[in-house]
Amino acid sequence: MTRSLVDDAFRHHAWATLRLIDACIALDPVRLNAAVPATERSILNTIRHLVASDSFELFVASGEREPFIRTDSMELAEIRAAMEHIGTGWVRLLDEGIDPDAMTHEIDPDDGFQRQAPMGVRLVAALQHSSDHRSQICTALTTLGVRPQTLDAFSFGAEDGRVVEVPGRS
Repeated sequence: MTRSLVDDAFRHHAWATLRLIDACIALDPVRLNAAVPATERSILNTIRHLVASDSFELFVASGEREPFIRTDSMELAEIRAAMEHIGTGWVRLLDEGIDPDAMTHEIDPDDGFQRQAPMGVRLVAALQHSSDHRSQICTALTTLGVRPQTLDAFSFGAEDGRVVEVPGRS
């Protein structure tokens, strides 16, 4: 079976978000509720926003076949379970084969905002949005003296057993 060209991108996307959630589960409530630099949210609320937004992007991209998961009051264990489901949903959608030019239409259930965009742009938006917020959370963790997880693509590939790295000469 041929995988989608963006399959690894979305698998990495879910892996990185789950890895970051795992790092944050160990935080005490004071740190978890600490403000994320340059944002209006705490670490917890940034994670909630990241996962809810990803769920909404999948909801729209799947033609509303995947559920829109609201994370407003969820704790990290619940958010992690939701992200596992979302990650599986992205892979399922990609396995179906999608037309990057197929138009999607979204209506924000909270304020009625509407947007039409081709599927290819929607997929890029989902990846970019989450990457941006993961980076913000990593910055917040660093400012709190917590070393964030390595979330880069090559670490994902190495953990998956498909990237091999050989150290150079010192």
